[in-house]
Amino acid sequence: MHQIVFLDRDTIPHQITLPRPAFAHHWQEYPITSSAQVAERLQQATIAITNKVVLNADTLRQLPQLKMIAIAATGTNNVDLDYCRGHGIVVSNIRGYATGSVPEHVIAMLFALKRNLFAYHRDIQAGVWQEKKQFCFFSHPIGDVAGSTLGVIGSGSLGQAVAKLASALGMKVVFAERKGAASCRDGYLPFEQVLQTADTITLHCPLSEETTNLIAAPELAQMKPGSLLINTGRGGLVNEEDLVEALRSGHLGGAGCDVFTQEPADESNPLLANAALPNLLLTPHVAWGADSAIQALANQLIDNLEGFVAGHPQHCV
Repeated sequence: MHQIVFLDRDTIPHQITLPRPAFAHHWQEYPITSSAQVAERLQQATIAITNKVVLNADTLRQLPQLKMIAIAATGTNNVDLDYCRGHGIVVSNIRGYATGSVPEHVIAMLFALKRNLFAYHRDIQAGVWQEKKQFCFFSHPIGDVAGSTLGVIGSGSLGQAVAKLASALGMKVVFAERKGAASCRDGYLPFEQVLQTADTITLHCPLSEETTNLIAAPELAQMKPGSLLINTGRGGLVNEEDLVEALRSGHLGGAGCDVFTQEPADESNPLLANAALPNLLLTPHVAWGADSAIQALANQLIDNLEGFVAGHPQHCV
């Protein structure tokens, strides 16, 4: 009988139905799990489920019973994949579940930043309208979405879905080739050219050694004055201190961040420390979180378990 342990069940809202596998099993779940608790809680597990709990080589060496790790998310940087491949541990992730939710979040951020909705809201709270004594006031620029250029970095399912929505809004969409690539694939433009010409950059690539600090001071300096940066990918893709400086200097028109280098972020995070900036929009890693998307994730998670036990593992990484 398989022993299944879900290390961070609270990453899936409890109003979402989480089915149980059809095969014989014992199910144990914990709301959250600290790094010090992982090895103990997985000691008898044959299948581990994790969303964000880290499973590194030091921990995995202590778990001889473990046969499968089911990541309840798309990102895999919290699991030592090399160790798992070398020791016969199957690792699966979730794919394609948020191709509606994440793009809508990107577009929502885009409109909010282009039209400076939150800046105007704060002005009203501060009494600016009453001071102006006019039927309207213009204390922040209001830009057009239609006719502007969206640069997409990361052309997987999410990047493609964002591009489809943006095109429907009348935007010109360009895809960036990988940073440092010697040549461009068909349908792509050089990375630097996209930075220099796009009115908005949106990030949809995985976090790896190659993509850490993909957007830092040199890249931000290349972006068009007044342009926007939206990151719903991974926090480490952007150097947060450099981003704040680009916003404070006025070089960037705005930024929307749903992800952070450390989550949950605390007061030491440069973005949180500067959350009062009128052109900075922050959300707590919820772009993926439409109810329909989370239910699709939960269903696919259990499908991954059942496929593994049936001898047909799917979504392996």
